Amino acid sequence: MGKKGKKEKGRGAEKTAAKMERKVSKRSRKEETFVYNELYVYNIKKDTWTKVEIPNPPPRRCAHQAVVVPQGGGQLWVFGGEFASPDGEQFYHYKDLWVLHLATKTWEQVRSTGGPSGRSGHRMVAWKKQLILFGGFHESTRDYIYYNDVYAFNLDTFSWSRLSPSGAGPTPRSGCQMSVTPQGGIVIYGGYSKQRVKKDVDRGTQHSDMYLLQPEDGKEGSWRWTRINPAGAKPTPRSGFSVAVTPNHQTLLFGGVCDEEEEESLEGDFLNDLHFYDATRNRWFTGQLKGPKSEKRKRRRGKKAEPEGPDRQEHGGTSAQEPLEVVREVVTEDGTVITIKQMFATPGPAGKPQSNEEDSPDEVGGPVVEPSPRSNAMLAVKHGRLYLYGGMFEAGDRQITLSDLYCLDLQKMQEWTALVEMDPGTQEWLEESDSEEDSNEGEGTEDEDSGESDKEAGGECGACAHQGQQETHGPAAPEPRALHQTSTSGVTSLPKP
Repeated sequence: MGKKGKKEKGRGAEKTAAKMERKVSKRSRKEETFVYNELYVYNIKKDTWTKVEIPNPPPRRCAHQAVVVPQGGGQLWVFGGEFASPDGEQFYHYKDLWVLHLATKTWEQVRSTGGPSGRSGHRMVAWKKQLILFGGFHESTRDYIYYNDVYAFNLDTFSWSRLSPSGAGPTPRSGCQMSVTPQGGIVIYGGYSKQRVKKDVDRGTQHSDMYLLQPEDGKEGSWRWTRINPAGAKPTPRSGFSVAVTPNHQTLLFGGVCDEEEEESLEGDFLNDLHFYDATRNRWFTGQLKGPKSEKRKRRRGKKAEPEGPDRQEHGGTSAQEPLEVVREVVTEDGTVITIKQMFATPGPAGKPQSNEEDSPDEVGGPVVEPSPRSNAMLAVKHGRLYLYGGMFEAGDRQITLSDLYCLDLQKMQEWTALVEMDPGTQEWLEESDSEEDSNEGEGTEDEDSGESDKEAGGECGACAHQGQQETHGPAAPEPRALHQTSTSGVTSLPKP
């Protein structure tokens, strides 16, 4: 897995002092960060990207939230996010609300009072005929604040209301998991926050608690918080993970980064594991892939001669299988070569005695195909398949944005398929931007199981990205980016950011 080791004062997933230093560094080195407001469609059947031009879109942004609902022939709602100028001189948070009418292919800004303050890293889901928004953060050059407030936007009256749930709820945070359960509740899991421990030093917290937000019985507009403790194989604490909802109403969690933070340094592992949360059973499951199918034949295994002398002592009479090491090299524009090593366990059950009859595949497979460890990738579920696009990882002091695309059949759970592979020669270095490690990330990734329509007939999986770096991967493909939003398209052939 990718490693990152930094000597930055008080930096967690985001550090105020480090950001200010980077702004100065950017100006001196003329490094730039680009934020986008582009809309892309990936056509599953044709395996092609298409850039969709629609007049008067929302201003450029990243770390916003996007949700698709079936009302009005299909609508995409976008709220908040942040903007940073290329030189880092300007940085601010949005509190505007936009809707993309999929039937007419037009953008509209919806102006309604009483809504959330400007923020990034919040989460938003469709719940019945409402949009429910939770948390996020706001940061300036002087201070920052994290939120745990809850707002509802009525899709019939186009009006905001602030909810006041009873019970003890989550502490303020951003970048958490937010998903709708089959029972009609809303689950909040994990997230990130920080607090100042002394002057110019912040302490980050990666949350791993879970809460259920549900309406009170018989009380219109009344909600309550309940802390829940799921059983099963829980994910390790992390930030920057991505989320989607599967066709069987389970919440899927992918990747992220696990930080081990000290006052003057940060060590962290980037992850590419899969986890599933079943709200019906209140249980976590680890996503285990079965591996590719192959034609197998039975054969009798003859007795092998045991190694003699030192070899026998070393092997202990058994043939241990070594893990597979995959090495990738990324070349920067200035010629620097960064080597990324990944260790994969050799497929096959561990600790089981070998029988006289063994399955022998006719062909020995190559290295395992799977997305490299990363944070802030985007996920979308379409026709029972999980699509994963982009994200970022760190190598030393640098961040790299990705533009690769993978697919996984959630019913078969055999192996990932690389639709667009990472091209190390064209990756962009992303100097750390003034933004939240949003996961989700994948919360803009919604499907029919979280209140969105999935009746689209064109076979397209939409990807709208509003932040990334300059690099093109094939005709009309989006540049490598992170902190964008992705969703499956519904009702029409247009995508949803």
